[in-house]
Amino acid sequence: MPAASDIVPDSERHGLIGALPPPLRPFASLMRLDRPIGSWLLYWPCAWSVALAGVGGRWDLFLWLGLGAFAMRSAGCVYNDIVDRDLDRRVERTRLRPLASKRVSITAAWVLIALLCVVGLVVLLQLNLTAALVALASIAPVAAYPFMKRITWWPQAWLGIVFSWGALVGWPAVTGGLSSTAFLLWFGSIAWVVGYDTLYAIQDMEDDALVGVKSSARRLGDKAPLGVGIFYLVALALWGAAIWTVRRDWLALLALVPAALHLANQALRADPADSALALRLFRSNRSCGLLVALAMLVVGLSSR
Repeated sequence: MPAASDIVPDSERHGLIGALPPPLRPFASLMRLDRPIGSWLLYWPCAWSVALAGVGGRWDLFLWLGLGAFAMRSAGCVYNDIVDRDLDRRVERTRLRPLASKRVSITAAWVLIALLCVVGLVVLLQLNLTAALVALASIAPVAAYPFMKRITWWPQAWLGIVFSWGALVGWPAVTGGLSSTAFLLWFGSIAWVVGYDTLYAIQDMEDDALVGVKSSARRLGDKAPLGVGIFYLVALALWGAAIWTVRRDWLALLALVPAALHLANQALRADPADSALALRLFRSNRSCGLLVALAMLVVGLSSR
């Protein structure tokens, strides 16, 4: 069994951490191996873009971009923990993170980032030049993200820019260039991220207020469910516009109905006073991402 210090409160995979040798557990926790939801959420915009582009025979891109999402999300988490280690010690949900609890050294954390970036480089080499350059351009916003919650009430919007970047990578990986379709997917995904990360931020509202960390959940307060619903509506509208650029057929938009119902359910059930429910609704976006991916695949393949 893992020690109490090996598991953070919102861990999804306690058994995974416990199955590893004790020396590896802090590094697995740094990479969030016990919380794969982040890798899925980073991956889905990549998959949407490849799917809506019609795949172009590059079915392997779904696997390569999945590996890249896992490696880069893991590296991003380690970097975020390096930057936030002092704040994390003051927040109940994060005080047991390996860097905050000093179970991993800063040097070891940077070495782990380097190893994960090697995996990312392998994935990068599977892409054409345009897609690879677009992917590399994400480094700057990724590096800036941990500082956003110190200077703006809307760090979720910056996270949206970062976590949606795959929409700008997948499209040129298939087509060889960027287009308005990719940007519509990207902007739609940004709105989606702001919505679901507002749900996630509900967990930390009290602690964030105590340590002076800003978030959309704190800014919206009791109106958080309404805000989430509005952002989800914007996301659906932009995804619909992206579909329209590929296939100008009202029936094609029906492909988004399952995802729309899923998102509506989240917004209607959200409660700023119920952090456990907020976490469950946040995690359910893994399924929402799949529903959108299936919609984009149906439209993408039928338009080619």
